[in-house]
Amino acid sequence: MLVKTYAAALQSIHAEIVTIEVNVNEGTWFQLVGLPDAAIRESHERIKSAIEIAGYEMPCSNVVINMSPADLRKEGAAYDLPLAVGLLAADEQLPYEKLNEIMMMGELGLDGKLKPIKGALPIAMLAQKEGYKSLIIPRENAREAAVVKGLKVYAGDNLKEICNFLATGEEPEIIEIDTDQELHIQQEQIEADFSDVRGQENVKRALEVAAAGGHNVLMIGSPGSGKSMMAKRMPGILPPLSMEESLETTMIYSVSGKLKANTTLMTKRPFRSPHHTVSPVALVGGGTHPKPGEISLAHNGVLFLDELAEYNRAVLEVMRQPLEDRKITIARAKYTVDYPASFMMVAAMNPCPCGYYNHPTRECTCPQYKIQRYLSKISGPLLDRIDIQVEIVPVPFEEISDTEPAESSKKIRQRVVNARKIQQERFKNAKHVHCNAQMTPAQIRKFVRPDEEGLERLKQAMDRFGISARAYDRILRVARTIADLEDSIDVTSKHIAEAISYRNLDRKTWGQKAF
Repeated sequence: MLVKTYAAALQSIHAEIVTIEVNVNEGTWFQLVGLPDAAIRESHERIKSAIEIAGYEMPCSNVVINMSPADLRKEGAAYDLPLAVGLLAADEQLPYEKLNEIMMMGELGLDGKLKPIKGALPIAMLAQKEGYKSLIIPRENAREAAVVKGLKVYAGDNLKEICNFLATGEEPEIIEIDTDQELHIQQEQIEADFSDVRGQENVKRALEVAAAGGHNVLMIGSPGSGKSMMAKRMPGILPPLSMEESLETTMIYSVSGKLKANTTLMTKRPFRSPHHTVSPVALVGGGTHPKPGEISLAHNGVLFLDELAEYNRAVLEVMRQPLEDRKITIARAKYTVDYPASFMMVAAMNPCPCGYYNHPTRECTCPQYKIQRYLSKISGPLLDRIDIQVEIVPVPFEEISDTEPAESSKKIRQRVVNARKIQQERFKNAKHVHCNAQMTPAQIRKFVRPDEEGLERLKQAMDRFGISARAYDRILRVARTIADLEDSIDVTSKHIAEAISYRNLDRKTWGQKAF
């Protein structure tokens, strides 16, 4: 008897339908085809044990299973459940009438228990899109899948429970989630607050501008000046995630296997901080079987690169393309996958190997050539892609000992949100542009029109500091954001001057000691 069950295969952060065709007739052999990987080919023993524990018999007849489409590679043990149900239905131990309305996924233990899988959310979205009435999925993944409206999500515990449902109609637990309430409750909490940061008002201002326009930022300062502390507080001043952003971010974490059990949505902007020994593949994604890298895990959030000059130069250079395109393309001989990578890069570094160049009280012991060599680890093209470069000096004792609370992240976030609303209105008819940092050259010419005094300031800065054409555009983008924070329609000389002040490493004299 021929029976079909339905599952899904993950491709990038999306899923595609997999039809499992099971044919049981006379004979004594078992064949599984359709480009399965080793984990699927080994499923026979897991399925056999689970079926027997559930009180059924493993078919001893001639079994042929085809996983369609045959040219789509299927990976992992998540196909155990639809394979087991298909075998029992084809052997007439279970009714098959309901199977064309149900998608199911789940790894089986030898005792028949369902184990969690990767990619529950994109699988649920596919099931809803393709018109399936319900999805059977392991309990640990059910809350994640239940955020998809219009789909009945069953939380399965074991194979016996699923077989009983198909045989008698006794439904497993149905999971329902109020996604709007989940998103609202979690977003109100700010774990790391800028009120903890004493002094550094100029740096806080630069980070506020960066958050308001989605700009990349580099902080340069001596050890202990607060670079990491402030970077970790960046997610708290970024606008709350929209439902669309939350779903997309959750999908990335889901297919990566990094979403915690019984989680619904990613409700806070991600903050990723890879160590400086990270490999290019771990950073941008890829591998034999491609997976999202750190830049995709930071999508819609912050990627913090501490000790930037300590990263391997080859690792940093592979970021140049995703910083521009806001996605990463992983190409292999037989297929290509795209992962989103629209992140805000926050980097920090010392000004020299010893860390005390330009320190007000401690002397730098580095020779001139070592300082230049240290700074040259960051290439010009990469620096051009960092809109804001700000120098940090140690906080004076008077500011450290001040007992007055600093401005909270909540207040800063409100100004950032107001500026982002202005940008949303500005770019409402533009595709793939949501903030000032993403403006195209044509949009810069349209929306950023400095006054004559501002243009003169910009010309002087280009002549004096040797600013590149790309950095010129970056300055105009930052100036537009500064104007938005002040709710100013026009970009004035004052806005241009502040934007230029955030280009510290463009100065020809940076890193040169005065002897």
